[in-house]
Amino acid sequence: MELFNVYPVTPINIVKALGSTVWDEQGTEYLDLYGGHAVISIGHTHPHYVKSLTEQLNKIGFYSNSVLIPIQQQLAKQLGEVSGKADYTLFLCNSGAEANENALKLASFHTGRKKIIAFSKAFHGRTSLAVAATDNPSIVAPVNETDNVIFLPFNDEEALEKAFKEYAEEIAAVIIEGVQGVGGIREASIPFLKLIRSLCDQYGSVFIADSVQCGYGRTGSFYSHDYSGVEADIYSMAKGMGNGFPIGGIAISPKFKASFGLLGTTFGGNHLACAAAVSVLDIIKQDNLMENAAKVGNYLIQELNKFDQVLEVRGRGLMIGIELPTELAHVKKDLLLKNKIFTGEAKPNVIRLLPALNITQKIADQFLTAFEERLKA
Repeated sequence: MELFNVYPVTPINIVKALGSTVWDEQGTEYLDLYGGHAVISIGHTHPHYVKSLTEQLNKIGFYSNSVLIPIQQQLAKQLGEVSGKADYTLFLCNSGAEANENALKLASFHTGRKKIIAFSKAFHGRTSLAVAATDNPSIVAPVNETDNVIFLPFNDEEALEKAFKEYAEEIAAVIIEGVQGVGGIREASIPFLKLIRSLCDQYGSVFIADSVQCGYGRTGSFYSHDYSGVEADIYSMAKGMGNGFPIGGIAISPKFKASFGLLGTTFGGNHLACAAAVSVLDIIKQDNLMENAAKVGNYLIQELNKFDQVLEVRGRGLMIGIELPTELAHVKKDLLLKNKIFTGEAKPNVIRLLPALNITQKIADQFLTAFEERLKA
């Protein structure tokens, strides 16, 4: 049997990793400033993370949600403390797509409505409703197509107000990334997020803050939407939550009422996943990683803005997009092949930086030096 060929794979076999450094099978060293799509939040193979998973695996790795799993409650308590949302409740699943799927489903249950507002260039996942709310027709199968999702221009207040007036009490939820990742590191404006909150309150709709990529401290706030000063009804999370171990979840405001069977999952909230997530929160708090993300991220953004060839630098904290002209589209590939630095991209010419939240200014300078070399070349 061969693998189903759906990934354009870089021909590098990473066999070892530590912090923000990874090595291939030939022993070549690379700097990782992408973390596998913003997944590595506390650095590869962090000692506390490895110890926590190893100890948990030696006790029990899995049992279903039909029995008490106290580490779930420990995770919920710590998440409430670190995020500042202690009065919210937590539903655990396995991925960002599942998190958004359950958030949208819960909003529909709560309101009894079907319509969802999403935005241009949004990416919310590949499961049925999450992909229907994703602005990429090429990954939406015919069975996923629905007229229940209304796409509006990102940050367009007038279009949002018009849609609410037109659809009124049909709208179950508005779902928005605080900073769009796949969409090119585009930040939702503060007035726009405040308007979403206001309109959701006015019409009884649910505000879903997709924090799968942009959350978990990456922008310097726990959820990237926090910078607007408004609270969402549901926050979805995943990528940085387990530092590589699959886990996702939604934080749910007190206005929602749980009932047996309303949501469910087999693997969500298993012992190993929760051990991984608890260790991540331990390190985020202990090492002040949100403050570090803001500090080092601000430094990088400031320095990147000094390059004349750069069209625009977007983002917040350690979620940064560097837009280059078409003739410099090769820079991302050259950074990997010539400078041994992993970065990400957003089509067509945006380099995405999504490093571990504990990178240092020294690492930032290493990237800036390499980036300058590539621009000069």
